[in-house]
Amino acid sequence: MIPRYTLVEMERIWTLENRYRCWLDVELAAAQAMHDMGIIPTQDYQIIAEKADFDVERIAEIELETRHDVIAFLTSVAEYVGPASRWVHYGMTSSDVLDTATALQLKQAGELILSELYRLAETLKLKAREHRHTLCMGRSHGIHAEPTSFGLKFALWYDETNRNIQRLKEAIRIVSVGQISGAVGNYAHLDPEVEERTCKLLELSPVNISTQVIQRDRHAQFLFCIAQIGSTLEKIALEIRHLQRTEVGEAEENFSSGQKGSSAMPHKRNPILSEQLCGLSRILRANAAIALENNPLWHERDISHSSVERIILPDSCILIHYMLVKSSAMIESLVVYPEKMMKNIELTGGLVFSQALLLHLTNTGMSREQGYALVQAAAMKSINDGEDFMSLILASKQITDALSEQEIRQIFSYSRYLKNVDQIYRRCGII
Repeated sequence: MIPRYTLVEMERIWTLENRYRCWLDVELAAAQAMHDMGIIPTQDYQIIAEKADFDVERIAEIELETRHDVIAFLTSVAEYVGPASRWVHYGMTSSDVLDTATALQLKQAGELILSELYRLAETLKLKAREHRHTLCMGRSHGIHAEPTSFGLKFALWYDETNRNIQRLKEAIRIVSVGQISGAVGNYAHLDPEVEERTCKLLELSPVNISTQVIQRDRHAQFLFCIAQIGSTLEKIALEIRHLQRTEVGEAEENFSSGQKGSSAMPHKRNPILSEQLCGLSRILRANAAIALENNPLWHERDISHSSVERIILPDSCILIHYMLVKSSAMIESLVVYPEKMMKNIELTGGLVFSQALLLHLTNTGMSREQGYALVQAAAMKSINDGEDFMSLILASKQITDALSEQEIRQIFSYSRYLKNVDQIYRRCGII
């Protein structure tokens, strides 16, 4: 079940109401900073602090005439405040408000995303523990390689998710900055102390330097991190899609009562959510590429980035949050078939032990080249003729001259493929 309240909370962050609320928070923090520095008279500041507000519909009405959203916003605020509003936005430029408020929104959204990343990590850890000793077929190039622990798949994703958590924390830190630096970023009309005090009140860090805007490498890093998280979710979803294929059948998305897989074929149970996640991750990558293009702007500023960010910032944050919620739910309810995993391991009649056999032959003093040729010849005959691999090995005089039948039978044991799982789990912090 998707925790709907978290989706609603993310949606709320990107509403016009919250956007303007963040703008007002910036203006009020700047006004308080200027009052504390003796710029705004106490009586006027008290009126501003008490009366400042806005009306979303009124802003839209004013903007039809002004064609400028910040001016429309400030006009709406002034209608609440009265004459003392002359101090609102004093010495500031639009981007001081827009970019600092955007930082507030990104910080809010980032923290919600982070909470879902923690949930995903915990879900993966629990699944890793559950399937620590579940034997499955390991594959390279899509071909059977050697058996491994099914739990290691979850452990791998858990470890990567932890790296995503650290990356997102850093991205939130990088983007959580504000500026009150004026029209070209040189503090011509306000002392940098106003910026420092304003940012402290907003729990942001002041930028070291800006132009008219906070530099967009910060936003690009944030969206790149989101895209990277999306690629992790796609990695998980792609594996589940493969495991759910009829020919594999080792795991599948939960198919609930009453669910339908196909309008034409009643038997179908499709990996719909996994496919959805793989597709949505492409949007995140595209948005990250666009964010990189927003970094180079004309001189101290143009607005080629502005219209784009009104789409890619909310869309990327809302989308990755949704994908994380859905991914956790999908993994929690994943249906696993250990018996089918074992059946798939045994499909090749023991070929999975070819490397173990080769290594034991080299340990007897046989050259690697000779051992490889002997094992490969038996393996190819097993594949081509459908004969049991161990029987072919036991029939090879050159191999039985080097290894006894008992030693060969001991080589054909699955225990070696699980013996170091606990050590890997300890490295990942799962045990």
